[in-house]
Amino acid sequence: MDEILAGLDEQQAELDGLINPVDEAAWAAASRCNGWTVSDVMLHLAQTNEMAIGSLTAAFDETLQRLTEGLRPSGDVDDGAGLMVLKERGAPPADVYARWRRGVDELMAAFRRSDAHERVQWVAGTLSVHTLATTRLAETWIHTNDVACGLGVVLPAPDRLRHIARLAWRTLPYAFMRAGRELKGAVAFELTAPHGHQWRFAADAMADTVLRGSAAELCAVAGQRAKAPDTSLTAEGPDASDVLELVRTFA
Repeated sequence: MDEILAGLDEQQAELDGLINPVDEAAWAAASRCNGWTVSDVMLHLAQTNEMAIGSLTAAFDETLQRLTEGLRPSGDVDDGAGLMVLKERGAPPADVYARWRRGVDELMAAFRRSDAHERVQWVAGTLSVHTLATTRLAETWIHTNDVACGLGVVLPAPDRLRHIARLAWRTLPYAFMRAGRELKGAVAFELTAPHGHQWRFAADAMADTVLRGSAAELCAVAGQRAKAPDTSLTAEGPDASDVLELVRTFA
């Protein structure tokens, strides 16, 4: 858990270093998220951090009700996120930044007070505090790069992607269940880390399906920022095509 929280701290600091110095015009720039400005992305992160704080403080339902009050029912998670941003869009950048920064500080304090193995409420059901921290790392990394694209900055892939890649591997059963499909056997990931060393995630020495390639590309695909056919990722085995299609790090 300490390693995950250290990675999340680093990711928040990278985003802060990107966004804090820029002017209001940069906040209005289009981000990599279709239809969202840089300010919209920061608002979304502030909102979802508040939801995570709600999870860790047994106040998830109340927090979600506050964020969605007056909104029509959403069809899915992405639709709901879009509606929440639309509801609060337009606040001055300084206010959005202050809200995000305050939420980051409260979130990290709440994580450090929590039992890593405790199960808490989240969007798609319950999950462990450890997994919630990893999903916050995954989402913050994705959205940091969304902001960077809007600002014309290219960020190097960090080694903390290991936690995100492992999350994508661990949640394959959930991804298959969501899609109404069944895994035919064990799956392993054999990935090249940003600095060239190898990461392997597998439950057994022998896996029926093996996915190989760049860890950064895998994390981008799992975060819906790339399509597997447009990357160097390959997979072999009975679940190969389904794994490449369904791998994810989000609810």
